[in-house]
Amino acid sequence: MLIVVIMNDGLFSVKGKVIIITGSGQGIGEFLASGLSKSGATVYCIDKKFKKGQKKSRGLNKILCDITKLDEIKTTCSEIIKKDKRIDVLINNAGITIPDKIDNYALDSWRKTLDVNLTGAFLFTQQVLRQMKKNHSGSIINITSINAEFGFPDNPAYIASKGGLKMLGKSLARDCGKYGIRVNNLGPGYILTKMTEKSYRNKKKYAARKANTMLDRWGKTSDLLGPCIFLASEASSYITGQDIYVDGGWSANGLQSE
Repeated sequence: MLIVVIMNDGLFSVKGKVIIITGSGQGIGEFLASGLSKSGATVYCIDKKFKKGQKKSRGLNKILCDITKLDEIKTTCSEIIKKDKRIDVLINNAGITIPDKIDNYALDSWRKTLDVNLTGAFLFTQQVLRQMKKNHSGSIINITSINAEFGFPDNPAYIASKGGLKMLGKSLARDCGKYGIRVNNLGPGYILTKMTEKSYRNKKKYAARKANTMLDRWGKTSDLLGPCIFLASEASSYITGQDIYVDGGWSANGLQSE
């Protein structure tokens, strides 16, 4: 009998990796930044809400940057590469939502949402890829949403942007695989954050969203850390172009109730 022992020391490790997280001033991005930093990664938090000149806080490197402005993205990436000589992981997390009825949906709201959620992710990825190609390695993680799969109401720009981000990830995975760069999409279900707090506090909406899951609960920001570490680490070295949904089973659910 042949017994194969697989050593997994370091397999799920992000220790020493240089990780950029956009939109990490609050919510999911802030939690992921803290968790990855505690796991030994060098984390750069990117957000336009940070104070000018704010460099480091609680072990996290904080950089003021508007990801809809290419010149700021270029400056930010150059600053990180100058300091650490590489970028191992990019997490495209920045996102906004401006819900409204389709008949009243403003063109300005449409453009703002796509600029942040989709175009900003494209522009930041484009800059980071130049460095990852040199090192012939890297992992890009797009934070999409179950909204990328389903026709949720009264938020056309958000749903279009997340669907676009999903397909951008697949396109990038196809183009970048030959350089040893992996690109995957991590799609949260309903996670309690500032963005979803209004629905969470509404008893009817809270119950309806919980009922759609198989685990009978809303998600927490902590539910996303493990899958994120998996995609950032060598444990997922042969995984690219995939959609991983952290939604309590929502996207696989058939009947809501009997």
